Amino acid sequence: MEAVTGYASYVLPITIVLVGAWLVWTVVRYVRADQGMRVSMRQAVRVRWGWVRLARMAGLTVTDRTPSLLAQITAQKDGATPAPRVLTPKIKVKPDQFGVIVRARTLPQVGLEEYQKSARFLADAWRCTRVSVLPDGPGRVVIRGVRSDPLTTPTTHRPTGRPPTDLTRWELGVDEYAAQVCVSLANVPGVTVAGVPGAGKTSGVNKFVCDFAPSAAVQIVTADGKVSRASEGDYADLVKRMFAFCGDDLDEANALFKRLVELRKRRSSVIRDVLGVKNMWHVGPSPEWPLTVLIIDEAHTYFREYKGSDPTTRRLAALTAENARLVEDLVKKGRSVGILVILISQKTTGDAIPTFIRDVCPIGLSFAQKTVEAAVAALGEDIRNWPDASPVTLQDPAYVGVAVMAMQGRPGYTRIRTPYVSDADAAHIADATSHLTADPDLCLDALLRATGRTTTPAPSLTK
Repeated sequence: MEAVTGYASYVLPITIVLVGAWLVWTVVRYVRADQGMRVSMRQAVRVRWGWVRLARMAGLTVTDRTPSLLAQITAQKDGATPAPRVLTPKIKVKPDQFGVIVRARTLPQVGLEEYQKSARFLADAWRCTRVSVLPDGPGRVVIRGVRSDPLTTPTTHRPTGRPPTDLTRWELGVDEYAAQVCVSLANVPGVTVAGVPGAGKTSGVNKFVCDFAPSAAVQIVTADGKVSRASEGDYADLVKRMFAFCGDDLDEANALFKRLVELRKRRSSVIRDVLGVKNMWHVGPSPEWPLTVLIIDEAHTYFREYKGSDPTTRRLAALTAENARLVEDLVKKGRSVGILVILISQKTTGDAIPTFIRDVCPIGLSFAQKTVEAAVAALGEDIRNWPDASPVTLQDPAYVGVAVMAMQGRPGYTRIRTPYVSDADAAHIADATSHLTADPDLCLDALLRATGRTTTPAPSLTK
């Protein structure tokens, strides 16, 4: 007992020191934060202090009429009936640039559905633009409140220059609740990107190139229908990191597509012997067997249907028809051997990208569109049932860089703010990673030689 009494004299000073250290740390964090973060920190304090009262008003409490053991003992002494207890879910609040993230417990009769029904009341009480409620594991929910709209807040992305840790993960940006949106590229044969000019299509693809360029296990080739030479257009700063490039010349594009189809055939014939699997994604990309990404910008340039009886028109019509057949081969048969096709066009209607190509691509993004028909072509018929998420509503300049897509595991459609990558940063990444550029055909030749197998030499692609 004397020992306990002796230690008790130290409890108060230790408590004061700990509380003081916490207060100093909080003040330092507040001072060092920018203006937006400071507002969120003050908002987080209001959420914590007002939670008990707000939960009762929003119907997020439960009345427990069974007294606790202590209440029963007290009641027996006093001869009074124990009063029922009002249980309030416990929460943890974390501020960020856009608002607050609240993690809450569930209670009997207060589960995910009850939180979701109260979302609009929480938004008003917390002065948020919108509030979402999602499950966060058994017995828990995460409540996301955004004070400012992430979709109308332009963001920038500065590439790190470091190889990505996961080559199957494509980070697109943030959704309307400022949550990171990522899609998996594993076993994905193709991606379609649609939107009116200037809506952000090429900028989104530039981020993809800059993020994956530091990896020798990714090789990129581009066909850009907007330009005639590699030194022109949106990819001029990135062409150093591309093992091949062609412009709007249909003959050059046809030769490029043929070479990639030959690469696909060669990989298909040796994949089981060389990699020991039928699907490259079972072992993942490597510098010897890189993920080969074909970017086709202004895709309608290469698939357009020419009508006419003169020799020139007939020749162009034959070229575009063959281009469609070749790209169809890559999309339908290239997935298992590590070939990904990204098709970009203003509209992904059947006259721009043939439906036998477009409908095989499982990932579709659409930036701003002018017509519902264009939105349906890009995202499918179901977008008619979600008018608030339609890309037709993104025509305001504030939404440049915002795309819509269907996400697995989420109902409806998700709107995503894609960040802007400056030309200077893109050029720097291309220069710094140009030494990683390699022709996948030559990589395959080297791999076959290293494993003691014969290979049929194939001419390398030229820029």
